[in-house]
Amino acid sequence: MSPLTLDRLPDTVVLQPGEALRAALDPATWLEVLEGRALLVSPPSWFGDTVFTAKTVLNDGDVHRLERGGWIELSALTPVRLRVHAPQQAPAAWPAEPRPVMRLVRLLTGS
Repeated sequence: MSPLTLDRLPDTVVLQPGEALRAALDPATWLEVLEGRALLVSPPSWFGDTVFTAKTVLNDGDVHRLERGGWIELSALTPVRLRVHAPQQAPAAWPAEPRPVMRLVRLLTGS
């Protein structure tokens, strides 16, 4: 089954075994596994001249914080219920992202 890609995530994501979710998430986003077991593939990053991704198994009750923003893939190994907690909002004094395209570039490059 091909992965599901969402622009806006619902409060709770439910996946059946074999299903996968792809989403662009901001740095410092928290993933909370309410129940089930899933494989998380981190956003791509560079090590020298090589692009790599880290894989992490998340179990029932685990909470995982994304250090870098970008595209993740979460594959359900068992039935999964997951919550995605957005990072704390920036103070009002910080300027908003000037354009949606810049946010996409920032997510793709991990900066």
